[in-house]
Amino acid sequence: MRRPPGVILAGGLSRRMGESKAAVLLSGKAMIRHVAESLGPQVSSLAVNAPEGADAGLGLPLVPDTVAGHPGPLAGVLAGLRYAERFRPRPQHIVTAPADTPFLPRNLVEKLEAALPADDAIAVASSMGHRHPVVALWPLALADDLEEWLADPGNRKLQAFIARHPSTSVEFPPIETKRGLLDPFFNVNTPDDLALAKAFLEEEDG
Repeated sequence: MRRPPGVILAGGLSRRMGESKAAVLLSGKAMIRHVAESLGPQVSSLAVNAPEGADAGLGLPLVPDTVAGHPGPLAGVLAGLRYAERFRPRPQHIVTAPADTPFLPRNLVEKLEAALPADDAIAVASSMGHRHPVVALWPLALADDLEEWLADPGNRKLQAFIARHPSTSVEFPPIETKRGLLDPFFNVNTPDDLALAKAFLEEEDG
């Protein structure tokens, strides 16, 4: 099976962090670079969902939202689906992950693909009792329905959209560390989260 394209979702406003989450430094490099280094080897190509003019510092294609007003991560998924429609040969799926998840599993895409019950299904990552709908394998066939869904300003929730379609949850084990178990999809939303992520990475490097 040909690897799907990957899209890093970096279009959020980072209100709780107070600065761009993608750009904050984590062990000497921007957090989005940790995500790119984990996801890049697992996909056929990699792009970043971010506004025009954003500088992710990765030299990757930028894929801006096609829906105005910062409607959330579903808009980033739609942008990624529309972007992948241009590829030849056209892929069946894209995989997404947010720019604030620096501990992504190195077998993420392999496990998501292996769990797909059908080509039109969504495979969603899960860990430690939680589903992570921003980390998922999305069929390109859903693009038109997603665009119509987002035309209603009341439709912004990932889980609600996923519930409209066949889907499966794919469980990933926690990472064992000296500090305890670490969720592989731990996301860095606040300065406190950033400090904790730095502690885990320093331990890992040590």
